[in-house]
Amino acid sequence: MAKPIRVGHLVLNVKNLDESTKFYTDILGFEIALQRPNGTFLTCGKIHHDLALFQAPEGALPVTQGQLGLNHFAVQVEDISDLKEVYNELKDSGASMDSNTDHGMTSSIYFFDPDGNKIEFFCNNTDTASEGLDLMRSPDRVNKELVLD
Repeated sequence: MAKPIRVGHLVLNVKNLDESTKFYTDILGFEIALQRPNGTFLTCGKIHHDLALFQAPEGALPVTQGQLGLNHFAVQVEDISDLKEVYNELKDSGASMDSNTDHGMTSSIYFFDPDGNKIEFFCNNTDTASEGLDLMRSPDRVNKELVLD
């Protein structure tokens, strides 16, 4: 079997395409790569698209936290300064916040998009991927609250 290289992109069905497009671009900083009447393709600026939003059909069931399906998806930022910037932007926008966690190898903020999809923005706390993996595997590693205020 071929070994996967990376997760390529994420596609979400959304209740209100215009509202979700505004949230992901104006608040989270994604760029529009292509916009169509029933979908918006978003990029972080390096590849054709990282995230796509499609208009869900009328009467689609809402996202239900803790049920089957997506728990959350994660988006990496450069460093703790960028993470604090996103955190403050989310708070100022009135976004629904979940938690802030220092995982040791990463610092993370968790919040919800307009449809209730949980999102993590994070930055690495180690200089190399191997250091991060070693820290994650450490039996002594404990998650702590990340204070950004």
